[in-house]
Amino acid sequence: MSKFAFAIFIISFIFCAVAQERERVVVVAHLADQPVSLSKGEIRNIFMGGVSESNLTPVEIASGSHIRVVFNTYVIGLPESRIQSYWAQMKFSGRNKPPTSVGNVDEMISYLNENEASIGYLPEGVELPDSLTVIFITD
Repeated sequence: MSKFAFAIFIISFIFCAVAQERERVVVVAHLADQPVSLSKGEIRNIFMGGVSESNLTPVEIASGSHIRVVFNTYVIGLPESRIQSYWAQMKFSGRNKPPTSVGNVDEMISYLNENEASIGYLPEGVELPDSLTVIFITD
């Protein structure tokens, strides 16, 4: 095997290994003693403004945050640009408004802690107050 082919093989192996080590997102909610179990599809529906039996209010971290990109990619299943376009259409037509937005992870924890029936997302490993319940963890 030539040195060039070997180098390509090594580089592709490294990229595959890095792709496997993606950051995990934890979806949490302030439930006020009402147990809720939500699927990935139900969480997507809540964050995209759909009707939900759970009546949870979605909260997102401001655009540009790495954890928001990870959440949108692996839970919502859409890139940031598509989500922004969707919400622009919803706001323009008056059909719906986007989730409440907070600046960072600490603000997300504070907002969720202070507002019952709210749902948001955090990086895995963040220490959670007792009032917040983990509903979903990405694979």
